[in-house]
Amino acid sequence: MTRSALSLLFCASIAAVHAQGLDPAMLLKAAPDSWPTYHGDYTGQRHSKLTQITPDNVRQLTLSWAFQTGQAAQIKASPILVNGIIYVTTPDNMWAIDARSGRQIWRYTHPKNEGFHIGHRGAAIYKDFVYLTTPDARLVALDARDGKVRWNVEIEDARRGFWSTMAPLVVRNHLIVGVSGDFDNLPGTLKSFDPETGKVQWTFYSTPPPGTAGAISGGATGGQMWITGTYDPELNLVYVGTGNPTPVLNGPVRPGDNPWTCSILALNPDTGTLAWGFQASPHDTHDWDAAEVPVLIDAPFNGQPRKLLLQASRNGYFFVLDRTTGKNLLTTPFAAANWAQEIDKDGRPVPDPAKEPARDGRLVAPNEGGGTNYRSPSFDPKTGTLIVSAVDGYGIYFFKEEHGDYGWAGADYGVYSKGFLRAIDYQTGKLRWQHDIGSGSGAGVLTTDSGLTFTGDSTGNLLALRTSDGTTLWHSAIGGVGNGPITYELDGRQFMVVGGGGVLYSFALPEQPRSTQSSR
Repeated sequence: MTRSALSLLFCASIAAVHAQGLDPAMLLKAAPDSWPTYHGDYTGQRHSKLTQITPDNVRQLTLSWAFQTGQAAQIKASPILVNGIIYVTTPDNMWAIDARSGRQIWRYTHPKNEGFHIGHRGAAIYKDFVYLTTPDARLVALDARDGKVRWNVEIEDARRGFWSTMAPLVVRNHLIVGVSGDFDNLPGTLKSFDPETGKVQWTFYSTPPPGTAGAISGGATGGQMWITGTYDPELNLVYVGTGNPTPVLNGPVRPGDNPWTCSILALNPDTGTLAWGFQASPHDTHDWDAAEVPVLIDAPFNGQPRKLLLQASRNGYFFVLDRTTGKNLLTTPFAAANWAQEIDKDGRPVPDPAKEPARDGRLVAPNEGGGTNYRSPSFDPKTGTLIVSAVDGYGIYFFKEEHGDYGWAGADYGVYSKGFLRAIDYQTGKLRWQHDIGSGSGAGVLTTDSGLTFTGDSTGNLLALRTSDGTTLWHSAIGGVGNGPITYELDGRQFMVVGGGGVLYSFALPEQPRSTQSSR
């Protein structure tokens, strides 16, 4: 393509943003030329209907463009794409990039702050607003056309230990944002903001704030909601996972199950009220957040059509719930897990007292990194499998009373760790196949209707596997593969885009030469 043609495409992309913005209805059914929200759509399936790139031709994938952020921070975000523009983030930064050429349109940099710069998941878009959460727990609304700040509000007080890594979730006129924080005395917090003004619409607490009704003196705090949830428009319910209780490993000072930490919750997005909750790890003492993606599918279960929710949880267990009622339908391990002595009548693993952290140490699986973690899974409807980046890991957990009221008693990651990509049959929880990815990976998973699975391994390879059996079909060494591979089609050409280190890479099949007619 000539330089002048690229320039015209670049200008056309900018004009599209000015002219169209995002119609929130696009989030109900994403078009092939868009990836308008963190998971691609409301289901969290991270599955694309595109079929141009296939198991037969994927070996021909070639680099289309690469965008250098110039940052030491790894791109852990899932890019979003609307009207030919990609928005990608690292902590304190957002870039708008032409999706055809990889050329920068604008960049926003948040003022220097003392927030926790652990990583960032991505952006959200509504009409001509695009949103960024920051390490100092701010929510910033930018003009999608030029990156200028339209408003900047506090989510929670960063001086208390809150931070934010979340890609917000837009549901109609609600901008839903969670915060992070493992410090004690921080309640799990989810807020809804007016996407045009930044005013708070409602606040939900998974654990009561100290000094409020329902707070228990000396009880659990925590339960932060720091991974983007999913949404069922028919039931009008948002689903979100919650983090660990605090004090983190210190269970004796917070007796009981500690609801609603390490749980899957269903909330009304208009009011923030709780419809139901399911606790994946009652009285967690191993730092096993249940913040992993609640994946929504409509599919048969035991011969009956059901509205289902699937989660591969950090505690090593795979859960299937009826997402209308929260009733558990299946609980089974998908990774090494030796911490539960049984499954109770409600489908919850029951902790084994012999695996509690102790002065002389206890060998426990999973280790503190979990059977999986923040990295996104993908559900492939054709094979009926949830494909998860999993780890079989063992750690030694320590605790002594001298640690007082505070957590982080101690855990040794280094005993054993082995990573696999695992395809889980959603109806039985059994593994269809697994693919060795080394010691583990932070890469998310993307599947397509053509039968491909994209992810990464522990040595920095981007992988394309055959979804039916996990066979490697193609790879490219791009560095630390990010959480969110995405795919889209523009001008009749399918692209696959993913972060590797501080670079955003775009891959596509070679362009086909245009046919020419000989003159007479």
